[in-house]
Amino acid sequence: MLAARVVAVVTLSATTACTDPLRVSPNDRRAIADSLSALVTNAYDFSKPDPAARLLSLYPDSGRIISAVAGRVTTARDTLASEIAGFWQRVGRNMQNPRFVLGSTYVDVITRDAAVLTLVYGIPHTTPQGAPHTVSGAWTMLWRRENGRWRIVQEHLSDTPESTAPGLASEVPVTSTPPLHQH
Repeated sequence: MLAARVVAVVTLSATTACTDPLRVSPNDRRAIADSLSALVTNAYDFSKPDPAARLLSLYPDSGRIISAVAGRVTTARDTLASEIAGFWQRVGRNMQNPRFVLGSTYVDVITRDAAVLTLVYGIPHTTPQGAPHTVSGAWTMLWRRENGRWRIVQEHLSDTPESTAPGLASEVPVTSTPPLHQH
């Protein structure tokens, strides 16, 4: 009888550990962190066509999205889409030979379907006048996985002060710091 109870408790514990969304193995944590970093890096691959659409692909197709940038908050996807497109028209399309440089990254996996990614980034490029320039800052994103797809549901971007670029100083000279995408 005692052996049957022990087997039942062990079986129940193993089943709960496998299905409990709050329990995430170290391997799963690493896979989630790698997936989120890859999604951002792929979206910011400026060698690919239609950058504004790729940037927007990081967000859900519907529902509320909270984006805090440059002292303003956006909560509607349509507004976010308009502001990303506007950023690309004003700033992005004028960047010559831009490349996305991923600096320090920090990932907190909350559950199998929710994580927070904070990173330092830089986008060194040349201005139309031929001067070197870097857009850089820190970006914190709350990601949620729905239907197998990771999407940003809340974010905050902070510009890097012109004098420094923490985590990127050795690789990217910072000369100015407008936000990555000003929504």
